[in-house]
Amino acid sequence: MNKKFSIIDRIISFKYALQGLKILIKEEHNAWIHLFFMLLAIVFGLIYSISLNEWIVLVLLFALVFLCELFNSAIENLCNYVQPEKHELIGKVKDLASAAVLVSAIAAFIIGLIIFIPKVF
Repeated sequence: MNKKFSIIDRIISFKYALQGLKILIKEEHNAWIHLFFMLLAIVFGLIYSISLNEWIVLVLLFALVFLCELFNSAIENLCNYVQPEKHELIGKVKDLASAAVLVSAIAAFIIGLIIFIPKVF
């Protein structure tokens, strides 16, 4: 494919990414939980005036958890399309993808505690 680079085409391509975020928030209920905790961390960050470095860590954690949730959702949708019936290997794939979300969320929670506990007490 030798299509020339186009700024307009790049800008238009953002609609697909935004559509993916819309799907995540609309269809994936666990994303609501992540969003709630992200907003809670932002409120606490503002209340306790966390440092620039702490904000950077939080933003990276927000991105990590949402990236894992996005990939998990994409993998689950693809698996459901390829193999609509219950299948042991597909189940393993889906479990592994959801474990990535769990690990990232636990890490984010622990780091959040490390940041906020000293400020609260």
